[in-house]
Amino acid sequence: MATTAAVASPPAADPTTGPVRCARDVVPADLWDKQVGLLMRDFPYDSVMAARVLGQGYAYLLTAMNHRGEGLGLAPSKLVDIGVHTVILDTVAYAELCEKFNDGQFLHHVPKVDMKNDGSVVKTAHIVAADGWEVDLPLWTDAAECGPCHPGNDSH
Repeated sequence: MATTAAVASPPAADPTTGPVRCARDVVPADLWDKQVGLLMRDFPYDSVMAARVLGQGYAYLLTAMNHRGEGLGLAPSKLVDIGVHTVILDTVAYAELCEKFNDGQFLHHVPKVDMKNDGSVVKTAHIVAADGWEVDLPLWTDAAECGPCHPGNDSH
């Protein structure tokens, strides 16, 4: 099984905010390839779709870490949440991510059963973009039925 990730196009630059950050740039290549492979194993994704989902999962988590404790009610879409779960289920790598990007604090994942229809997913995509991350907007479009994460001070 090939786990080669798709080559991303160079990030666009905005004269007011600078270059857009790509989550792929903060993940070690071997870990990225492993997690893309896990997505391809568990979902009907080719390497391009797997890389898109994983990248948005990382962008969401890194944004949640950046805004920890702010009570923003961040919420991923269903597709982005698949990427989030791929990251957090690799617990050793996820703990290292929290150590590096969350001041050593573990960012817990506390899902809720009920989905909400309050625009929080689209709002989250805008916050991810405002934090400078590349946003793959088509992966955030199921906002009407999603947003099950518990907004807490030490969780997403």
